[in-house]
Amino acid sequence: MVGSLFMLAFQDSLVKLVSTEITLWQFQVMRASFNISMLLVLTRLVWGGRIFWPKRPWAVLLRSLFLGSGMMLFFGGMPFLSLASLAAGLYVFPLFVALLSGVVLGERVGPRRIMAIICGFSGTLLMLKPGTDAFTLVGLMPIGAAFCYASSILTTRKMCRGESPVTLTYGLAVLLLVVGSSGVGVFSGNPFPDLATSWPYLFTSWNSVGPRVYGIIAFCSLMNIFANIGLSKAYQSAESAWLAPFDYSYLIFATFWGVVMWDDVPDVLSFLGMALIAGAGIFVAWRERQDARNTDIPAKPDLR
Repeated sequence: MVGSLFMLAFQDSLVKLVSTEITLWQFQVMRASFNISMLLVLTRLVWGGRIFWPKRPWAVLLRSLFLGSGMMLFFGGMPFLSLASLAAGLYVFPLFVALLSGVVLGERVGPRRIMAIICGFSGTLLMLKPGTDAFTLVGLMPIGAAFCYASSILTTRKMCRGESPVTLTYGLAVLLLVVGSSGVGVFSGNPFPDLATSWPYLFTSWNSVGPRVYGIIAFCSLMNIFANIGLSKAYQSAESAWLAPFDYSYLIFATFWGVVMWDDVPDVLSFLGMALIAGAGIFVAWRERQDARNTDIPAKPDLR
């Protein structure tokens, strides 16, 4: 699991590295195309060309919409935020899962978990620093990504348990290809010239790039597939509650790559915020496992 998270953090650092040369929409089209191509090859080699049709297409679509929206928000903030800030914002998702479980699904959320949620969001405030010059609205993008990711987890838990992981992977890749292509089409005519000048990564269509960028995106797709295989194997081999502390090693790796590549050293408040977020998330995961044991219900699988 730690090795997989190291690869994911390295993948994200490479995406941030080339984010000054490509657009968000271009990146999604390129990575989704590589992912679909690799999935087609794996389907042919491993499953003999079997077609993985969804059992509940609308549920797969809803899950893909939530997860795809989260990825657009997370990668949308790449050029503007440090990797540590992006990681800390994203890893609020276990707190959103606990919160949404109570508000939307009517599951019981006890006072201890409520306190964990408050601590976690306090850590987020320490990272974002609202009311200071360091605060920007772009800093809310990874928080939005965490909310979407949490929604996708609940959707998968309640509606997509019977779906093949391959089906879910195809669904997300196809959705991102459609969204990325739509963005390329919308911004190809430069409808917002002022925004395109100020925020070219978000409001322009397609940049001409060389083989180096294509190679990096292809390598990122390959790492993403292997990392997800490693995470799946980890969660098949050990309990979620036991693995939860290791999940937060992504925060360490993201901070490491930020320091190595861009000399982005978080301040003391940011480190404290990350500690609060990680501690709260680990506690929520542990309480979920305890509740699952007490009610004899399997704990939620990893759905990264």
